[in-house]
Amino acid sequence: MLKPGKTRRHLIAALAAAGVSCAFAIAVSTGELAAHLDGDYLRIAAPHLDFLSGKPLERLKDGQSVAFIGQLTISPDPNSVVAQARSVARFAMSYDIWEERFSVTKIGERPESRHSVSHLSAAQAENWCLDNLAIDRSQIPPDQPFYVQLDLRVEDPRDQLSIIGDPGISITRLIEIFGRPARGAQPRWLRTGGPYRLADLKKSETRSPRG
Repeated sequence: MLKPGKTRRHLIAALAAAGVSCAFAIAVSTGELAAHLDGDYLRIAAPHLDFLSGKPLERLKDGQSVAFIGQLTISPDPNSVVAQARSVARFAMSYDIWEERFSVTKIGERPESRHSVSHLSAAQAENWCLDNLAIDRSQIPPDQPFYVQLDLRVEDPRDQLSIIGDPGISITRLIEIFGRPARGAQPRWLRTGGPYRLADLKKSETRSPRG
């Protein structure tokens, strides 16, 4: 039989452990990545993904350009290394210190996938990047549950020459980069959502990719 003092200590320890578990459960159940159908495309939203912060933001405000590389994948399991569908892109950002606004240029696999926008707030720039990582619904399993994963990284300068090619970016090279861990202090944001079913996704009326 435990003494009263030990009983209280065990109870406090158990409550503390339960509190940690509950805090963790709340953190992962808030929906770090949400998927929806936008016409013929699956798009994502990540309300708590603030990637224009820290060192990347400092570099932008110092007048440097910063490139982000992003990959959105569909897979049957959250830990699967084989993607059923994917979308990849490179986003080059700059910052106007006078207007305090961001400009973004997206480079995809084909010349027509290159688009630019300007005069954006930080939140607008982040959302624009996520909107431009879309997957055609025809590539999504129609009757099976699936998971959506976003892998977003600040481009390592050592990879730039091999990523940018003619006429656009090298999809093969980007897939290779996303297949390995981030280098050293390379900023990376990894988010997963699911399981989803195609028939259950919320829909909107737009029927064309963003640009």
